[in-house]
Amino acid sequence: MEALFYAVPVLMITFAVLGLVSAARRARRVRGAWDSGLTAEARCLRTYTTTSGGGADTSVSTTLHHVYEFRTREGRGVRFEETGGPGTVLEGDVVTVHYRAERPEEATAHTPARRGRLAAEQGCVFAFLGVFIALCLTFMAVAHMIFSATDDFMP
Repeated sequence: MEALFYAVPVLMITFAVLGLVSAARRARRVRGAWDSGLTAEARCLRTYTTTSGGGADTSVSTTLHHVYEFRTREGRGVRFEETGGPGTVLEGDVVTVHYRAERPEEATAHTPARRGRLAAEQGCVFAFLGVFIALCLTFMAVAHMIFSATDDFMP
């Protein structure tokens, strides 16, 4: 039973660290695409939504996905999918995408924002997950103190 008080927080910390890595990769990818200066006209091939949640006590979360296709300056055809785009982009619409020459499949159709906005978004995610990890570690420390104290009273 005691191991449960360590295993569950460690598992939660693992998922939080994976979230931190994912957020850092996404920010690096988007910033790299914006900073490259390379743009192309892309056609939206498909839009669809995915839903999650909706259990007894949870709300439903809907995510909008877009599938785009464009040609690089070298003539290479690239197709990529992106989440969280604007709901006003429909199938058949033409949008401007930003990409890096060495990784055009990591393109983004998100319009460039000031560098501070992307850093602020990433900072908020890091702060939230950092506090979450700190709470998990605190829970583990308190659980350890409680179990250590009860061991002192056991014969």
